[in-house]
Amino acid sequence: MAFSANLNVMIKTVRRAARGLVKDFGEVENLQVSAKGPGDFVSRADREAERMIREALTEARPTYGFLGEESGEVPGEDPTRRWIVDPLDGTTNFLHGMPHWAISVALEHKGQIVAGVIYDPSKDELFHAEKGEGAWMNQSRMRVSGRTRITECVFATGLPSAGRGDLPQRLRDLGRVLPTSAGVRSLGAPSLDLAYLAAGRCDGFWDRGAKPWQLAAGMVLVREAGGFVEPLDPAGDILADGGILCANEPVFSEFAALIRRD
Repeated sequence: MAFSANLNVMIKTVRRAARGLVKDFGEVENLQVSAKGPGDFVSRADREAERMIREALTEARPTYGFLGEESGEVPGEDPTRRWIVDPLDGTTNFLHGMPHWAISVALEHKGQIVAGVIYDPSKDELFHAEKGEGAWMNQSRMRVSGRTRITECVFATGLPSAGRGDLPQRLRDLGRVLPTSAGVRSLGAPSLDLAYLAAGRCDGFWDRGAKPWQLAAGMVLVREAGGFVEPLDPAGDILADGGILCANEPVFSEFAALIRRD
C-alpha cells in the first residue's frame, strides 16, 4: 500500500516504540512503577516510549507541535499542526500482564484530526487512516458494522476507577444501554475501543472525561470506516472535554438519545 509521507513516519515510529514496550511487557513484574494517582499508574516503559516517539516525530517534522500524555503540550513553530500521542494506552492492562494495550499517534491540522495510527503489538494489528483515504487494519480495508437493531449491538465504554467522581453518571449510562443492547464491554484501552468500532468488532462507543490522546487517532479511524462521531454534549468539544459518542449510522440516533437523555 502507498502511504503519505506523514503516515509513513507515524507507522515507522509506532513500530519502533513497540519493540521496547513488548520487551518490557515480557518482564512486567520487574517494571519500575510510580503512582500518579488512585488507579492511575505510569511506568518507566510509558515514559521511555513517549520520549522515543517525540524524538522521532520531531526529527521528521521539526516544526510540528506535540501533545503527549506524559510531557503535555509542546507548541511548534507551525501552529496549525501537532502530533497527539498516547505512548501506552491501557497502562493498567499492561502492568497486570493483560495483552490489550496500544500505541496511539494522531496528526491534527487546523483543529481537525487528519491521520491516525493505533498499533496493538500483542496481536500485531496496525490500525491506520487518513482523511479521505479510508481506514485499514494491516492490509485490510475496515468498515463499521452493518447492524441496524440496537438490541443486536455490542457497545464499548470506559468505567471509572478509584478516585473518580463520575460513577453515578456511568451507572446511569449502563442502566440505559444494557437493557436495550446485546451487551457492553469495558476493555481498558479507549483507543482500541475506537479501532474495534472501525473494524466492526463492536457497534458503538461512548466515554466521559477521556483524554485527547486516547481518542484522537480513533476518531479519524471511525469516520473513515463510515461511522458517526460526535461530542457527548452536542455543544461540547471531544478533545477538550473528553465526552464522545460513536456508532454506525443505522443505530447512532437511537444510541445517542439513550446516553443524552436528561
